[in-house]
Amino acid sequence: MKPTILVINSGSSSVKFSLLDAKTYHVIASGIAEELNTDRAQFVIRANGAKEYDKLDDPTFNGAVQRIFDELEERGQRQTIKAIGHRVVNGIDKFTEPTLLTPTVVNEIEALKPYAPLHNPAAAAAMRATMRLMPDVPQVAVFDTAFHATMPEYAFRYSVPDDWYRKYGVRRYGFHGTSYKYVSHRASELLNLPLEKSDYIIAHLGSGASLAAIHHGKSIDTTMGFTPLDGITMCTRSGSIDPSIIPYMMNQLDETADQIVDTLNHQSGLLGLSGGYSSDQRVVSQSAVDGREQSEIAMQTAAYSIAKNIGAMMVALPKVDALVFTAGAGENAARLRARIVKHLAIFGYQIDKEQNNRIRGKDGLDGVISEKGTPIIMTIRTNEELMIAEEVEKVINGQK
Repeated sequence: MKPTILVINSGSSSVKFSLLDAKTYHVIASGIAEELNTDRAQFVIRANGAKEYDKLDDPTFNGAVQRIFDELEERGQRQTIKAIGHRVVNGIDKFTEPTLLTPTVVNEIEALKPYAPLHNPAAAAAMRATMRLMPDVPQVAVFDTAFHATMPEYAFRYSVPDDWYRKYGVRRYGFHGTSYKYVSHRASELLNLPLEKSDYIIAHLGSGASLAAIHHGKSIDTTMGFTPLDGITMCTRSGSIDPSIIPYMMNQLDETADQIVDTLNHQSGLLGLSGGYSSDQRVVSQSAVDGREQSEIAMQTAAYSIAKNIGAMMVALPKVDALVFTAGAGENAARLRARIVKHLAIFGYQIDKEQNNRIRGKDGLDGVISEKGTPIIMTIRTNEELMIAEEVEKVINGQK
């Protein structure tokens, strides 16, 4: 059988996986163990054109990883795995390249818990489980933050006391780097532009959302900061707020700082703006169309937040070859894209309504959605798994 690369993406309560052909990067099987550490934990796998659901008997991270390998064993694929890649949310400025895993590296990744309390410990747990189950297979950590290591200091620094940065690492790190790297390469391919001469603003609009300015294939600014809470309005995250709101609301609600930050992470964004109606952009958008006032305000606020920050990203670049939308909402939410672009008319951007409605990632389409003769707007399906597999291949072949 053909050799494969397994990509593991550990969330705070889930483990996603994709098994890719090591030569073509075609996805052979994929799935997710979700709602871990609850009695609702379930396992989903897609393989051979079928999608199967099942209850997860052991709802721990170890149990989830074990189930992945059991399913691959049952399909005769486990023995084909020649390398494993792990997505890691935050490597701060310690890990700026994909890194071959050792027990020491895993410990160092877990020790970065203060910078990504929900994600890094989960990634470390999955790494230990895969290293125990496949001890002879090389494994590589690929860091979301690594792509943003090229940001100039004036872009990543906050206006705080110098010691906060030098002693405690308070700076902008940025996230979604694997997605940005893939999308910038794909945009250059579609536009027939050399990557090393191109400039893009990319809007990664998923459940977590951010923007980045990409100059000649390198990140020079982004909206997410010290944590993924910073930046634009998201599904449940507030994005940037006046920091004085935190102590104010601590006094008003008699809550701790951790409780307020938890609210900003999990009960804000579209969910908070819509009065708790939904965190799903599709649901909120449709209810806005149906006349629900709070949902309309939520969508207006989100679109304005994104557009305003697109304008901010422009000052980082000498030119903009394309504005690119990607990730779940970026690829599929035609109404949201139109709302955003409406605010960008001052820069000449105009949506082609027919193209905007036609090109959706879930239909397997990438392409230009702007009016002819106006600045280019594109929609591109992201592919973080392919990017991670390529990075893993380079590490195990000694290219990194």
